[in-house]
Amino acid sequence: MPFEFQGKHVTVAGLGVSGVPAAKVLHGLGARVTVVNDGADERARAQAAELEALGITVRLGDGDTLPDGTELIVTAPGWKPTKPLFTAAGQAGVPVWGDVELAWRLRRPDSAPWLAVTGTNGKTTTVQMLASILKAAGLRTAAVGNIGVSLLDAVTGDEEYDVLAVELSSYQLHWAPSLRAHSAAVLNLAPDHLDWHGSMEAYAADKGRIYEGNRVACVYNVADKATEDLVREADVEEGCRAIGFTLGSPAPSQLGVVDGILVDRAFVENRHKNAQELAEVSDVNPPAPHNIANALAAAALARAFGVPAAAVRDGLRAFTPDAHRIAHVADVDGVAYVDDSKATNTHATEASLAAYESIVWIAGGLAKGATFDELVAGAAKRLRGAVLIGADRALIREALARHAPEVPVVDLDRTDTGAMLQAVQEARRLARPGDTVLLAPACASMDMFTNYNQRGDAFARAVRELGA
Repeated sequence: MPFEFQGKHVTVAGLGVSGVPAAKVLHGLGARVTVVNDGADERARAQAAELEALGITVRLGDGDTLPDGTELIVTAPGWKPTKPLFTAAGQAGVPVWGDVELAWRLRRPDSAPWLAVTGTNGKTTTVQMLASILKAAGLRTAAVGNIGVSLLDAVTGDEEYDVLAVELSSYQLHWAPSLRAHSAAVLNLAPDHLDWHGSMEAYAADKGRIYEGNRVACVYNVADKATEDLVREADVEEGCRAIGFTLGSPAPSQLGVVDGILVDRAFVENRHKNAQELAEVSDVNPPAPHNIANALAAAALARAFGVPAAAVRDGLRAFTPDAHRIAHVADVDGVAYVDDSKATNTHATEASLAAYESIVWIAGGLAKGATFDELVAGAAKRLRGAVLIGADRALIREALARHAPEVPVVDLDRTDTGAMLQAVQEARRLARPGDTVLLAPACASMDMFTNYNQRGDAFARAVRELGA
């Protein structure tokens, strides 16, 4: 095991899903661990008691003061770089790592390489698709990072892997300066978490860290030039290739779509003349445009690792998306009802709206500083009607008035959880056979629901009541 942690004074910043396992791992490596945490609620006290029983020091209610003697900080990814704790660390010359950096440093020499994915939207789906493709190729793998298996567990546990499919957020990448993936993809870039990063430029730069030191392939989105720019700026190993994915016909060194077929013109002999069929668009579940893009990105990473074409097809066929991601709930009176509650920002909602021709749109919630003019202007021709819910629905209503004044709008002046049933009933009144009633809120859910899962569940229940 890595000897450099023995006796080192390490401060773990934050309890929770990353802090508790990090503290345990470091303690097991012989470090002198102190955990600091802003909150001191019942959950935090229970976690603190668990760690203190192991001999780990925990300070609740003060996450800003740097403990004396600290030689390294391992932080929860969500802690802002502007916190006084990190300012003090910088002044004292104390390095700050995230849990991903810690996992990277703790890898054994023969550890499985990482195929890494980031982007504003689509990360989880793409990583799950990638893991399914890798498994179809007979490889020992797991979806890790923000989902599935903990990265720390994956690199320090007894289970052996051939390759890991790794989802990484911009927060995690900010605190992971040493990460060097086998291959990596940035799916897309749109304004998000700017309050944390400080600017769009800083957000993009943190996303771009995923390409640093890549060995085989940097996968980018041909339709999103900012992702290609990040590849150009990255310092990669000699021989690493830029691989694009596109919903159109692919150029050499790209994956794309030709006549309903997912095609590889990157990982073939003589890519200027030849192409390899990978799968049919109908093998992608659901075959919405943004999800086909996710599948192409996953396929590109798998092909970079040497996976055969048949495994791409088999893996995509075996893949089942998580709930609340453009999930078809039911057809009622010739109208499709689709739950995309996970579309919590305008970029995700834009992709969702682009998947259907005639839509009654259920939207609203907490806007998180977002504006909706561009979203509404782009989708106006597809909208049969709109039903607005949630605290910031007026922002969407005003955008609809400016850019889609002919679209009928129902504004529900209530924020209780029962509003969803009324929203679905109003959407049914507006819809015609062949339409899609689409829950794609473009907003966070916490004004009315615990999370987007609960919001999606409420939508599905309401739809089932219609069917009944």
